[in-house]
Amino acid sequence: MIKRPFREHHLLAFFEAYEQQAIPLDLALNHYFRAHKSLGSKDRAYLAETIYALVRWRSLLDELSSKPTSWETRIAVWSEGKLDAARNRSDIAQHIRVSFPKNLFDSMVASHGLDKACELCLASNAPAPTTVRANVLKTSREALLEQWKSSYAVVPCAKAPCGITFLKKLNFFELPEFKQGLFEVQDEGSQLLAGLVEAQPGQWVMDYCAGSGGKTLAFAPAMQNRGQIYLHDIRAHALAECRKRLRRAGIQNAQIVSSDDPKLKKLKKKMDWVLVDAPCSGTGTLRRNPDMKWKFSDEMLQRLVGQQRSIFERALSFVKPEGHIVYGTCSLLKEENEEQAAHFLRTYPLEQVGDFFQTLPFEGGMDGFFGVIYRLKQLSSVYTEER
Repeated sequence: MIKRPFREHHLLAFFEAYEQQAIPLDLALNHYFRAHKSLGSKDRAYLAETIYALVRWRSLLDELSSKPTSWETRIAVWSEGKLDAARNRSDIAQHIRVSFPKNLFDSMVASHGLDKACELCLASNAPAPTTVRANVLKTSREALLEQWKSSYAVVPCAKAPCGITFLKKLNFFELPEFKQGLFEVQDEGSQLLAGLVEAQPGQWVMDYCAGSGGKTLAFAPAMQNRGQIYLHDIRAHALAECRKRLRRAGIQNAQIVSSDDPKLKKLKKKMDWVLVDAPCSGTGTLRRNPDMKWKFSDEMLQRLVGQQRSIFERALSFVKPEGHIVYGTCSLLKEENEEQAAHFLRTYPLEQVGDFFQTLPFEGGMDGFFGVIYRLKQLSSVYTEER
């Protein structure tokens, strides 16, 4: 039996377990650490950083590895430090040099052009920054910055008015300020997308694909606990987490409506604002979920496009005349963004409000998000009943 260095042993043990599962990388890593509680904080940090890097650069590592490739050969190539030179080798296909599957790389090129696509792919292979949002129902960004400046390396976000970026990672969930509901972990681009919902105190708002409520937590403070927010999702486990977050944040004007709640029908054509944070390819957040790019397929993209259209139509049935609906994704692909936006305008009695919102990932900066605001011009027979 080969005696391996301690960290290499755990790298291989993790990937052996990971290959047997069909769960996201972050969840698999969480399970591994929970099963190996004796690992120290430095070892955990090293393993997490290295595992994410190996997944990000898998195809380039395979190109440089002896055959047949395996996680053992990838780790060996990674340890040799040859990747930087390989990224500039013209004899290696461009999509491999940026370590993207060819079909996804081709979609990125079709959406952004070759040079920008390569830039975005490389940015997606870098570690993501750690950003939080101050909960202004309970504190302010300035107060948190003042409180943290002597203990942590923190800077205010350039565009999100409540955002703070930590220059070094830490376990936020153990901080007393988190337990008190003074902040939530949220990417700056996600904060800005949530800000497209300009709900005022007293209005009615629906977060139609609410998940665990991250976007609601961002736009709710502006409503000052007046009016009503309805959070809808088909995933019961996400809504259960949502309840905890709303309570911790001190948001008192929100209620959960599951997909089988009879209350839904009574809410049709009543909302001032509806947010559709649609399920998508997640290509704008690959820094945090690098395993997703290796699961991408053209069939998956087409299925998502169909789901987005169906979800948008159902969500639109809750908007009152002259009300607003916001469509958003964390995608970088035109099929899910600009082309969908054009489809909605062609299909429904909508008027686009303002320009498209879009952020693109860059090293040290925010993730990639797309958003568009529409105003419902008039009632229409295109509404569908909630299934």
